[in-house]
Amino acid sequence: MQVLTVLDEAVAVLKAPLGEEDRAQGWTDDLRREVQEEISRDRSELRRHGMGLVRYLRPRLDEWMEYEGVRPGRLRDLVSDVQRRLVDARSEARDGDR
Repeated sequence: MQVLTVLDEAVAVLKAPLGEEDRAQGWTDDLRREVQEEISRDRSELRRHGMGLVRYLRPRLDEWMEYEGVRPGRLRDLVSDVQRRLVDARSEARDGDR
C-alpha cells in the first residue's frame, strides 16, 4: 500500500470521535487531534513536494504515544503503522540515492 494512502486512512480514522475503548487506552480528544494534525501535515508536505521529501521527515509518533502513556489498541496500532511506513519509505529513498 502506498504511503500516501496509509496517511489518508490514518487522518480519516483520527478525525472520528473517540470511543470508550480508545479513551480507556489513554487517548484524549486533544491528543487525537494533535496526532491527526501531525500526520496530516506530513501528508500535505509529501503531496506538495513529492515523495523525495520523505528523506527529511523524522517521525517520532511511537515516542509520542509512549510519552503520553497510550496503551496498545487500534489507534496506537494505526499510528505505529504510519510511522513504520514513513521510516520504510525514508530508507527506500536513501537506498535509491546510492
